[in-house]
Amino acid sequence: MTGRPVKRSLTLKGHRTSVSLEDAFWSEFRRIAAEMDKPLNALASEIDEARDPEVGLASSIRVYILRKLVEERDARV
Repeated sequence: MTGRPVKRSLTLKGHRTSVSLEDAFWSEFRRIAAEMDKPLNALASEIDEARDPEVGLASSIRVYILRKLVEERDARV
């Protein structure tokens, strides 16, 4: 795993785009999508639609992942 962001390709509403995410975030993003039984692009589209236009997609994905991990941790307590 590398700490540097890597450009990843996604398709949102039929349009190709890319986000730069670190390997750790990308792995968790894929895990969350799989656990939700959602295609990765569908989950990315949901995050994209819900985000503040002033906040980048990659940042929104990172925050989404963090919130999910906190929810999972709190559910175990």
